[in-house]
Amino acid sequence: MFDLGPACRRPAVRVVAFTSRKGGSGKSTLCAHLSVYADKPDAPALLIDTDPQGSLALWHELRQAETPVLVKCEARDLPDTIEAARKDGVGWCFVDTPPHNTADIAAAMRVADLAIIPFRPAVFDIAAVAATLEMARAINKPTLPVINSAPPRRGVQTAHVVTEARDALFAMNATPWAGQITTRAAFAHALASGQAVGEFEPGSAAASEVSELWQETRRALGIKGSKK
Repeated sequence: MFDLGPACRRPAVRVVAFTSRKGGSGKSTLCAHLSVYADKPDAPALLIDTDPQGSLALWHELRQAETPVLVKCEARDLPDTIEAARKDGVGWCFVDTPPHNTADIAAAMRVADLAIIPFRPAVFDIAAVAATLEMARAINKPTLPVINSAPPRRGVQTAHVVTEARDALFAMNATPWAGQITTRAAFAHALASGQAVGEFEPGSAAASEVSELWQETRRALGIKGSKK
């Protein structure tokens, strides 16, 4: 169905949904960058864009590499799309969701093994996290809140707004990722060229942050051993 080539057939596919009740949180950005880390010949990644805005699809159109493959679908069609991906040997599905459609966000959460919730360290974004966490808890779905577009650290010192945002999550009985995705030009430049930051600027601080987030995503899913 997805023309992924001679991938190994696997009985399971891991599904990660990128969810937030607020626009501009960085769902599409993190979805794109992480999918390239996940994409391997023996366990290819599939991008699923359920957001009518189509930011992820735009990045994919700019991309020259053949993988990850992207499909667009309605949220109600996610179970069938993921089942088709499983039959085609896909190892990972990354689902981008619209920010304001509660039903679509819930549909993505239901099929996901993990819901990543990006948020900026600002009051309106933190309020949106609370609403998204409430949805996830209602359907017993594990979450990974991720601070995105954070101010740069000063040496080893984390910016005060980041510390406050992290404390606000702890107060919600949620555990955010201990790292952060910092505001860096490399992220925007990479997306504009149809690349992930690890391809555009390997070895950079931006690439390192996404790599660390990828490892945290794997840990949240209980995956041990090799980084691949």
